[in-house]
Amino acid sequence: MIFKSVASLLVLSSGICLGQSSVAVDLPGGPTSVPKTPVSFDLSAIDKTADPCTDFYAYACGNWKKNNPIPSDQTRWGRFNELAERNNYLLYADLKAAADAPTTPLQKKYGDYFAACMNIDLADKLGAKPIESPLNTIAAWNDKKTIATLLGVMEHKYGQNYFFGFSSTQDQKDSTQQIGEVDQEGLGLPDRDYYLNTDERSKALRAQYVEHVTKMFTLLGDTPEQAADEARSVMTLETALAQGSMSRVDRRTPANVYHIRTIAELQTMTPGFDWKVFLAANNQGGLKSLNVTSPEFFKTMNQQIDTTDIKALKSYLRWHTVHRFAPNLSNAFVQENFNFYAATLAGQKELAPRWKRCTAATDRALGEAVGQDWVAKNFPPAAKDNMEKLVHALEAALDEDIKHLDWMSDETKAEAKKKLDAFRDKIGYPEKWRDYSSVMVKRDDAVGNVQRIALFDDRRELDKIGRPVDEKDWVMTPPTVNAYYNPAQNDINFPAGILQPPFYDFKIDPAVNFGGIGVVIGHEMTHGFDDRGSQFDPQGNVRMWWTAEDKKKFKERTDCEVKEYGDFEVAPGQKLNGKLTLGENTADNGGLHIAYAALMSTLAKEGMDPAAKSDGYTAAQRYFIGFGQVWCENTREEAARLRARTDPHSSGMWRVNGSVQNFDEFGKAFGCKVGQPMMPSNACRVW
Repeated sequence: MIFKSVASLLVLSSGICLGQSSVAVDLPGGPTSVPKTPVSFDLSAIDKTADPCTDFYAYACGNWKKNNPIPSDQTRWGRFNELAERNNYLLYADLKAAADAPTTPLQKKYGDYFAACMNIDLADKLGAKPIESPLNTIAAWNDKKTIATLLGVMEHKYGQNYFFGFSSTQDQKDSTQQIGEVDQEGLGLPDRDYYLNTDERSKALRAQYVEHVTKMFTLLGDTPEQAADEARSVMTLETALAQGSMSRVDRRTPANVYHIRTIAELQTMTPGFDWKVFLAANNQGGLKSLNVTSPEFFKTMNQQIDTTDIKALKSYLRWHTVHRFAPNLSNAFVQENFNFYAATLAGQKELAPRWKRCTAATDRALGEAVGQDWVAKNFPPAAKDNMEKLVHALEAALDEDIKHLDWMSDETKAEAKKKLDAFRDKIGYPEKWRDYSSVMVKRDDAVGNVQRIALFDDRRELDKIGRPVDEKDWVMTPPTVNAYYNPAQNDINFPAGILQPPFYDFKIDPAVNFGGIGVVIGHEMTHGFDDRGSQFDPQGNVRMWWTAEDKKKFKERTDCEVKEYGDFEVAPGQKLNGKLTLGENTADNGGLHIAYAALMSTLAKEGMDPAAKSDGYTAAQRYFIGFGQVWCENTREEAARLRARTDPHSSGMWRVNGSVQNFDEFGKAFGCKVGQPMMPSNACRVW
């Protein structure tokens, strides 16, 4: 991952009279200016005082970084953010129009969702009242033996999970089928290590977290003394859950998160939790077995339910209820939520304007409803056709790369070829749009809308259990500026949102497009052959398709990347986690190699001279600058530290410098000498 027939759907939401509540409304706090369209190749961004052979990122992005400070409502600001802001603005215009005067039932639905979110006055008037029902359900609970009943009700009625997540997943051993799965969850801090690390910074953050939870309890009406006591109980319970949780690095190995257990076996593992009752409450009473991703976590959960008094358990449940809905409550809740999760943890200076937050929220909730109209305006068929040609060019380049690998045997190459040939390409938007006709959206019930969408998504996922996998399903919305590879489906996915400048511009030369979206395509393809993706076969089953010797050679090369990236510093004293970022680093390096080969092949076929200059740069130089400028960014120190702990992606600087220093064609393009920082003698190379 780089960071998911229309007519039939448009008539399904009916029962709604479009003439009702369709007059223009005064939605407060709209955009004050139109975001600029990003530029694919920005000469003004280049800092020619920097030496590209010493620090290519500084050369490609130096002036951009100087001229683009981080906005107060952002934790980082980069080219991804520029495009996301532009897409968000265009999406806002659609939502505002739909809120004022919808012309279809679908527009009525997402327009009302947006309008409800934007109703600040009503949110402030209601305070915590919108979550009284789930809070009252928790308050009335008085017997630990019935906790499964309680959690079943909370998920079935409000779409709210506690302690763990219950969903569907593809079976690692039979990728054609969906099975049930329970997974570790239930922490309020971003990662288990925030509870376990003993450095002073982590201790300070834990203290600030307890203060935040205390303040949220006081906003619910508790006395300061009660709130402080409850917050301490939450911290104690969550720390225990963190101790039983599997690390992010360990979760990268598919076998580590695959443990099929019968319901009887799971019940024996967790005697204090009645799984039959919980499953029945979620219409899965007939389930015979499921995947338990982390057995140790569930043993820990059972122990905590057994030993923690019911008062503390209720505090934990209350906290996660208010935490879940805080962004949709009154300003006091919104601001306190921002103070800790954005300001303290990530360094954000100012809360984003409400129009931005509600636009993003509506896209998350009804993305394939909003996305239909957005795509019609912003992603023409010609763009989809051109993208398909680019993808095919990259697939051909990867095919050639595999053929000429000097460290891989012919036997494994044949299997790799099968996997490449089995890739499914999903471009722009789904073939079949999601049907939201069963979702009730009310213009005066923002929190209720969130709950009903959560229920819709929850039911949709659970209903997949026991059914064949839908290979046409997407997990990103069309306007999203991102892309992903799904190893269980062996497909590469490129939402329409990323298929625009600075990543792709049909008006610019091939070198820049291959350096932008071409590397993105190659990146996602390489995920099929990174440390995790390489464990899945062409059909998406976890199976060893390598020879033992080739797998050993592969690990030697990825170990080189682990060590290399683990030495890169993103903040004073904070280095990247080379193991956590391994898959993305492998994909960055592979994508850069593959897209370059595809570019050179394309130039040769079109009779274009690679040495010919444009704006003073050869095609190879424009390729690398186009690639580097995609990752121009400024990041707050707090956000950089947070990402280093939780994000499998390296920071922009190291995505660029780490990749080019491992590719000798870069050194040749810029006349670097072996031994210079961007052309080391001991470069890492996998694909």
